[in-house]
Amino acid sequence: MNQKPWLDSYPPHVKWNQKFKGKPLHNLIDDTAAIIPQNVALDFMGKTWTYGDVEKAVKAACKSLQDMGVKKGVKVGIFLPNCPQFMVVFFAVLKAGGTVVSYSPLYSEPELLYQVNDSQTEFIITLDLASLYSKIRRVVEKSNVKKLIVSNFSDILPFSKKILFNVFKRSLIAEIIKDDFHVDYNSLLDNNGDYKVVKINPDKDIALLQYTGGTTGIPKGAMLTHSNLYINMLQIEGWPPDIHFGRESVVAFLPFFHIFALTVILNFGVKVGARIIIVPKFELEDAIRLMTNEKITLFAGVPTIFTALANHQNADKIGISKIKMAMSGGAPLPVTLRQQYRDRWNIDITEGYGLTETSPVTHASPMGNVGSRAGSVGLPLPATEVFIMDRKNEGVMLPHGESGEICIRGPQVMKGYWKNPEATAAVMFGDILKTGDVGYIDKEGYTFIMDRDKDLILVGGFNVFPRTIEEAINKHPLVEEVTVIGIPDDYLGETPKAFVKLRDLVGTLNEEDLLAFIRSKIGKHELPSQIEFRDKLPKTMIGKLSKKELLSEEKAKYEAKKNR
Repeated sequence: MNQKPWLDSYPPHVKWNQKFKGKPLHNLIDDTAAIIPQNVALDFMGKTWTYGDVEKAVKAACKSLQDMGVKKGVKVGIFLPNCPQFMVVFFAVLKAGGTVVSYSPLYSEPELLYQVNDSQTEFIITLDLASLYSKIRRVVEKSNVKKLIVSNFSDILPFSKKILFNVFKRSLIAEIIKDDFHVDYNSLLDNNGDYKVVKINPDKDIALLQYTGGTTGIPKGAMLTHSNLYINMLQIEGWPPDIHFGRESVVAFLPFFHIFALTVILNFGVKVGARIIIVPKFELEDAIRLMTNEKITLFAGVPTIFTALANHQNADKIGISKIKMAMSGGAPLPVTLRQQYRDRWNIDITEGYGLTETSPVTHASPMGNVGSRAGSVGLPLPATEVFIMDRKNEGVMLPHGESGEICIRGPQVMKGYWKNPEATAAVMFGDILKTGDVGYIDKEGYTFIMDRDKDLILVGGFNVFPRTIEEAINKHPLVEEVTVIGIPDDYLGETPKAFVKLRDLVGTLNEEDLLAFIRSKIGKHELPSQIEFRDKLPKTMIGKLSKKELLSEEKAKYEAKKNR
């Protein structure tokens, strides 16, 4: 049996057995700025920064961070939407020797507080937007964070938009406390950039703590080294056949705090000297205008974004014919959607697969190979091995065609979970990562996913854990029992649905009131799309609430609706 059947299916221009060497991740910005300092690196609402501008800002911010105490082992949190400051601070922290902890603005305050304390984050950067600042300020007041660095949102706007924002949107800006705890972001850049060079061991030093719930719902910090992230970017760089340094444009619809966007858009974009067009939030009409007016050549998204564009009433007029690589990740890509892009725009969407623990990409479908392996997540990237392990017998690898747990070995696999050796041991078999996903490899080496973790809900590419929602709902005094499952959704892939049994108490509770009760306890993306109240919830023979029966009911409803 061929142990690496994917070798015969590999694209002609890509070699699987490449030897990759890791480097300090911040070398990306230095190397590109040295070659094309005058090329545009960032475009935010029409305001641009060259690679030379970004490199200068990175060096200045690095010096300031070092003066504040950032060094090896120090964690710096980034609590930002997509904006120019993200790139500057990300590379500045790494250059200073520190470790970045990426925080999602979608997280609830309890989730943020847990991660801030667990990671031992000492510094956090955010914007002065009230929606961000007020949330993170309440969190850091309960933590050991030493400094909160705050950037002025209007500073990054083009002149005309800055005037309009200050006149009509001033209410969106928070009043920042003036004390020693708060640091003005602009002050970080007010120096000559004479930072202290820190010697980085790429294979050992942690560049990023990226929190993930894995398959349990309890957040764990995946320790990703400089080599993990740098090599994963190199693995992706060689996949498309005709990328030209300094001549590409990539649009960042996905948030950089998500590991997929960080690697595939930010790091990859800098490596190829691309013009990175930053979008703070995906809005369909704005996205269509941007895609039509700008010559986008690289595009990464989740299936919901690709679906929204394809289903727009003026889809045929969207000017995306210049795209060389469109990559989808975060959730399964419908086969019909991929074919739709091929037929309408002659674009082959490359479907990727991976996990936070793998930096994140492990697989990609070959470009120009639409339909030959419909439903597959593609082939393992260069230097990446995939195995199918018997779920009942750890260490027993199954032959091609048999289903089991998908396992990965490669240079992009994490070092482990931060301060959690038990969780690390649970997912690692030697140097092989057990993904928790069930699938198989066909005789040509293509990997197929049959099922993800039974309880995990993928909402537009984001992991949502039923336990988090259930715990929030259970806090209501009228709730006796609750279970949450994922139900099919044509746009988001899945959405949470809660089934609730109320206590036999005086008082009533409806869906609107219960949603209002939990809204401050969980993230927006975790809010159930439906809440169904029942007199009795199904249970297993040993008395546990049964999700399986409810999943079958909802699947039957969805199929019946589709067949009408």
